[in-house]
Amino acid sequence: MENDDRIPCVLHQNENGDQPLPNLTPRHQELIPTPFGPIKPWSELSWPIRGYFCLAISSLVIVLGLTINNMTAQQREDFSVSLIQLIGVVFCMYYVTRGILQENRQELIIFVLSVLLVMGRAIVNFIVLSDHTKSSVLPRFVLILVFGLFHVVCAAFLLQSQNMMAFRVGGALESLQHQYFMLNLCFSMLTFDLQAQLCLCLLLLVLGLHSVSLFHSIILGFGLFWACLKVVIGIMAILKEFKVLVWIFVLQNLPEVAYLVYLLYTVVNSWGHGKSYTPEAATVIGSCVSVVIKSVLFWALFHVYRSFGQGLRERSKYLQYIA
Repeated sequence: MENDDRIPCVLHQNENGDQPLPNLTPRHQELIPTPFGPIKPWSELSWPIRGYFCLAISSLVIVLGLTINNMTAQQREDFSVSLIQLIGVVFCMYYVTRGILQENRQELIIFVLSVLLVMGRAIVNFIVLSDHTKSSVLPRFVLILVFGLFHVVCAAFLLQSQNMMAFRVGGALESLQHQYFMLNLCFSMLTFDLQAQLCLCLLLLVLGLHSVSLFHSIILGFGLFWACLKVVIGIMAILKEFKVLVWIFVLQNLPEVAYLVYLLYTVVNSWGHGKSYTPEAATVIGSCVSVVIKSVLFWALFHVYRSFGQGLRERSKYLQYIA
């Protein structure tokens, strides 16, 4: 009875006392479910992050315009490199969006690497120019370095910030958080693989290995469609947990792996026969990057495949949207 008599007193003190009541308002707002995974609402972002996001997209649009303008007056090899840069800028817009709104660290890392590659290309191009030409392109060169360094610093700051998306989507269970991390990694690797395939196919079509036959050109052109179709099937497989689609996706990668082996064999046989090593070097680098991406993709896909039906989609209301 004594305890029962004390309860109203305690409640009365909390209601009429000077001490403020604890703030029970949730720290975060509700995530927005999308077919590509949940994202944070714009209102949840702090003003510095909003400003950086707008600045990053604006600078990428400017780089996109400058790249298209430069491509109209470039020769074959420079045109192919600019074409790859053009594709990279478009994908970087996607990486920045997912990196900020979904706190996707791996795509922020790829964004940083892309910025460093653009800075490196600008430095190399500036070094080989004549003194007279350097004075005319110096403002653009300085602008690229300043904005590039700014993006690298800001992205590094975002990479070191606290990541709460796995907890907010998967809940308190570490197993579900790990499942969400692997699903997100697999989704990112699908995007990286698509970018690598598009760049490699377009590079071979535009630059070519000394002589590209009509049949080879048709294969490369069909490869662009094949890469897009494969990514769509992969996204549906991992997000909707369709095991049959996973096996179809794996089988779709076998022709690509076989073609990469054939491509490397062709490069080895034709190495040094031309005046420039650019086609061979670009093909080797692109093939090796593609193989690395596919290796990580298959590793992540294996873990995602094993976690099908273990509760992530059933317990997370944000992933039920894509069912």
